[in-house]
Amino acid sequence: MVRWLLLLVAASPALLTPALALEDGDLTLTVAAETAGKAAPYPREMVLLRIRGTYRAQIALEDLRQPSLPHFGWTQLGRDRWFRTAIQGQEARGFERTVAVFPQGAGRFVIDPFVHRLTLVDNGERRLIEVRSPPLPLEVAAWQGPGGPDAPEPWWLPAQDLTVTDVWEPEPENLKLGEPARRTVTLEARGLTADTLPPRPVLRTRGVLTFAGPVERQTRITPDGPVARVTYRWDVRPGVPEPVTLAAVPVPWFDTKARVMREAEIPARIVGGRAAKAADEAPTPPASPWRAALAGLAAFGLGLGAWGRLRRREAPAGPALRALARAARRRDARGVHAALAEAARRDAGLAASWRADPRTGPRLAALDAALFGEGRAPLPDLAGLARDLARIRPPASAPDALAPLDGPRPTRR
Repeated sequence: MVRWLLLLVAASPALLTPALALEDGDLTLTVAAETAGKAAPYPREMVLLRIRGTYRAQIALEDLRQPSLPHFGWTQLGRDRWFRTAIQGQEARGFERTVAVFPQGAGRFVIDPFVHRLTLVDNGERRLIEVRSPPLPLEVAAWQGPGGPDAPEPWWLPAQDLTVTDVWEPEPENLKLGEPARRTVTLEARGLTADTLPPRPVLRTRGVLTFAGPVERQTRITPDGPVARVTYRWDVRPGVPEPVTLAAVPVPWFDTKARVMREAEIPARIVGGRAAKAADEAPTPPASPWRAALAGLAAFGLGLGAWGRLRRREAPAGPALRALARAARRRDARGVHAALAEAARRDAGLAASWRADPRTGPRLAALDAALFGEGRAPLPDLAGLARDLARIRPPASAPDALAPLDGPRPTRR
């Protein structure tokens, strides 16, 4: 009899140890919802679920079980994080997971509890405990006004920010009749997954031939949410010898931080401009060798005079302005900023006029904030900014020191 009692005790170590003593607050699991604008989200707008646990116990195994989320699309943002913390001055372990969810419609929803299955250890004893988060109600607002999530057009894009990049190889203005160029347009949006970005737009203008290429989509996961990118490509050829303007394509989007609609655009570009010269075309021979010589001397003299006038007229910031226009066409914000800095170095008065002008000054400040600020401010329209800057004339400058070398100017009578 004693032998059977010893075997029973050996097989049941829990009989020799007291039950695991847990108090209220030793094991807690909470879920909080965050939106970019601190307001009720609209359908398909990103909502961050912060799942946090605090446990004052020794944990051997753990498994967080997520509810089904039938009314939401979702993606987990990175791996789970464990860290040291304290409960009322006593050492504890903290747990955190972030899940981005995207409500598929308007209404009032309840996110069911997350369940954390923990295997706890105390004095050699193991016990499986389930810690549940409270249900989380979530209100999804209905869009008021034109467009919105349910409208077929325009495409609904709720994002924290949106950038459009337009690259041509070679530049379209230099194309001859029938020559091809590759156009690559990239849209990048924060707070979305790549499958929610719009389909490839249609580029259709009389006199320009376009051939659509493949579309590439990519989603990059960051701690603050997914970053979506889509790349569209076209092969473009001028179909007529005259230059043709390929129309701009607007890209409306909803700024989830400022809670306002904004509009980016795929910029308009001029295609063609250099008509192909016929192979059998030849210059007309001069009627007389002496006439050709006189014409050459006259052209040489006119060229010298024009060179002198252009040298006097060329603004100090001219090269920087041309670099600014090229960078703006490429949607290269840092290239635009570098060209602005070079223009300011060459002509401080012109740069001061830009900053003082009510049309360009605020947009220059917005460019600085977008590149160097902490709030990820949206970029201004670079092409429009470059055009407006080019219209501002520099202040009157001192006379050209080399002007006397060009000879006396003719007197008007």
